[in-house]
Formats: sequence, C-alpha cells, structure tokens
Amino acid sequence: MPKILIVDDDADMRSLHKMRLNDSYEILETEDPEEALGLALEHKPAAILLDLMMPRLSGFELCHTLHTLSYTSRIPILVITGESAAKYQKHCEGLGATAFFEKPVDYKELKKRIAESLQTNQPERRAHVRVKMRVVLKLRGIDSAGKPFEHPTVTENVSPAGFLAGCMASLNQGDVVEVFVSAEGDRFAGRAKAVRCESRGAPWQRYGFQFVETTSEWVLQATR
Repeated sequence: MPKILIVDDDADMRSLHKMRLNDSYEILETEDPEEALGLALEHKPAAILLDLMMPRLSGFELCHTLHTLSYTSRIPILVITGESAAKYQKHCEGLGATAFFEKPVDYKELKKRIAESLQTNQPERRAHVRVKMRVVLKLRGIDSAGKPFEHPTVTENVSPAGFLAGCMASLNQGDVVEVFVSAEGDRFAGRAKAVRCESRGAPWQRYGFQFVETTSEWVLQATR
C-alpha cells in the first residue's frame, strides 16, 4: 500500500488519522517535525498530512523545507489544522501545500484529495527515463499575467517527453511554451506545457515541462 506520513504533536489526532486511513495506506507517524524530515527522506511517502502548530519547527517551516528539497518536492502535502483556513490557506499554498483542511476533518474529502494528488503525480513520474543533462534552451510564450516573454534557460534533466528547467516567467499549470535548442543558433524543438512548479514564489521558478509536440531537434528521441 502507498505510505502516508502523519506529522502532528497531538497523539490522539495521529491515532484518529491512522484509524481512518490505515485501510488504504501504510501509516508512518511522528510528533517531531525534525524526525518527519528524516522519515520523508528515508521513505518518500505518497503524501504527508501536516499539522501547522508544533514545537521547535513549525508546520510552515517544514512545509517549505519539504517543498524546496528536490527529493521531496513532489510529495503532496495536505495541511490539517485547527487554525482558520481564511487566515493561513493562501500562505500554506505559497509554501507548497496541496490542500488545506480544518479540524474536525472531513475524512471522505481528505481521502478524495489524497487519491487525486496521487493520480496527478503518477503518470508523469516515470513515463520516460530522465537523464541528468544540461541543455541550453530558449523558452517563448505568454506568462500567467498575459505578457509575452522569451527567456534563456538550462535544463536540469531531460527525457524524450519533457524536461525540468528554471524559468523567470510565472506560468500556470497547462501553459504551453515554444522550446528552442540554443546551441549553434536557435533550433525549434517543439511545444511543451508546464505540468508542475517545484519552487512557486521564488524569483527563478523551476518547472516540469511535458512536450505536446516535438521535432527532430530535441536532444532525446523516443524509441519505437
């Protein structure tokens, strides 16, 4: 079964989460945010249920840390708290949280959101082997504010179906950009859509791009 990591300093709340979820998931739990980071790195759970108000390291800090570490950045983080959604929800989303639930928890909705998060991550996870490769690109498109942009970038990894790279423009999920390989002049390599953002809110954001069309200029071609 997929693993779920529960991070909450309230033992009764951890027990309740475990009782309601252990029919579908293998449960890892801790009251210590610092231990939670170690568990996330060791087990790479399918999702993390995170309380905000904890001693030593707050849920805000842990959420931000998990979202910025490359190894844990794609793990869905579902915040569960007694605090007001109106007060903290947007801030948590800016730190990388996938969803926000107030106590008492609607477990039917929680299970639905966990399942949706896992389905969203699954197809793109290992559809093609990714190769760590630096390729100089130029991206051209329209940003989330409706303004045209054209920016150079360098990939962190590539596959026949897409790539991971930084971009100064702010993009929404599904936005499509034109991709040019810039070695020895700009050569049109295809059009790609942004499927995830790994550093939302940072000046230089990292996006996972998936091609909707490619040309022979792309550095990796799918084998038949």
